[in-house]
Amino acid sequence: MTDGAVGRGGLAGHFMAPGTGSFTEWLAGHDSSLLPRRAEALARPVDAAEAPHGTTIVAITFPGGVVVAGDRRATMGNLIAQRDIEKVFPADDYSAIGIAGTAGLAVEMVGVMQLELEHYEKLRGSLLSFDGKANWLSRMIRGNLGMAMQGLAVVPVFAGWDSQTLRGRIFSYDVTGGRYEESDYHSTGSGSLFARSALKKRFRPGLDADATVRLALDALYDAADDDSATGGPDLTRKIFPVVAVITADGYRRLSEEDLAGVVEQLVADRMERPGG
Repeated sequence: MTDGAVGRGGLAGHFMAPGTGSFTEWLAGHDSSLLPRRAEALARPVDAAEAPHGTTIVAITFPGGVVVAGDRRATMGNLIAQRDIEKVFPADDYSAIGIAGTAGLAVEMVGVMQLELEHYEKLRGSLLSFDGKANWLSRMIRGNLGMAMQGLAVVPVFAGWDSQTLRGRIFSYDVTGGRYEESDYHSTGSGSLFARSALKKRFRPGLDADATVRLALDALYDAADDDSATGGPDLTRKIFPVVAVITADGYRRLSEEDLAGVVEQLVADRMERPGG
């Protein structure tokens, strides 16, 4: 049956042809013009300094799952491009992506990843394995390598609940798409050095979800204290980090009301002990 032929239900032949579980691969075969256009962007010079960049992300496991948190600042060179950017997104009901790097490309990548996982679930009738999700994101990052070589890199953190091993897991990536499983905690972005140092000192096995959330906020506070591209909690504007808790019950983003008390206590504690 040719692509233009009509099959069952009046659908064109391409809709009825067998293929992989990838929606973007199917769409490329059907009408590649509907895909995000990268070739045209690669053909012209890009000033990476003019593109908003986002940092910093932390992910921490605890016995019942994993916490992923990100600050809200996006920078463009020496300017603050946005004070309340979203950097933590659900990939599906049991996993999250924390983005660092070129904000526009990262958000686009998250959207495609969400679409791919939803398409796979509808097509196969089951969730993709956690390792499969991590591999899928790795392939997407590798596809952005050309832009990364121009300074428009995306370096996310992928974390969530693995229903097969019954634990929270964290994967980090490099710009070539290499993936690495992290134990206990990880951080990425320009403030990651300071956040990871805070986590190294304060992480303890067996922390509950509430203590892990506080630890994530502490690490982001330390990052903001030393990295100008990382935004600290803004009590005046009520802008707090995005914090998600992922357990066997699924993805849950903490509301501003949930975080307000914890953040206010954190700032009050730092007034007495600025070093934490």
